[in-house]
Amino acid sequence: MEDRDLILKARQGDVDAYNLLVSRWEKRVFNYILKLVRNREDALDLCQDAFLKAYQNLKKLDDPSKFAGWLFRIAHNEAYSLLRKRKPEDGIDTALLDAAPMGGHMQPVETALAVESAMTRLSPEQREAVVLKVYQGFKFEEMAEILDIPLSTVKSRLYTALDLLKDALAPTGVSHARNA
Repeated sequence: MEDRDLILKARQGDVDAYNLLVSRWEKRVFNYILKLVRNREDALDLCQDAFLKAYQNLKKLDDPSKFAGWLFRIAHNEAYSLLRKRKPEDGIDTALLDAAPMGGHMQPVETALAVESAMTRLSPEQREAVVLKVYQGFKFEEMAEILDIPLSTVKSRLYTALDLLKDALAPTGVSHARNA
């Protein structure tokens, strides 16, 4: 059964249809939120909140074919609401910054740690652009809707972030010294 059909049924009060939608999307939404807030417990709570708000507002969704972007926009809002609340007392999480070797051959776990470390060096906006495009596979137009920003800004954030990641993950650990 397509998402569109499940949405129509859920709008009519079919809780099982909505539960099926949740089961289809919860892992992606959770992983998206987790990459933004970097705390498993917060991500679980926010994911649940996002799906509850989506259910409560399902009738406001004009076009069921845009469910994914609409759902991720709700998740985005939930995550950034938490980040705004905790920003004053929390600094940048640098626990993984020096966890992985910068040179030589890296194992999959070391590679994952290096990527996660490099991601922490990005601004929250850049990190979210990478997560939406690379990890979630959204198109630029969908990202612009989710983030509620112009398409050119989405592209700028993403390409800047990818350049920064490329520099941070360079095998030598030295970022473009030839350009200095």
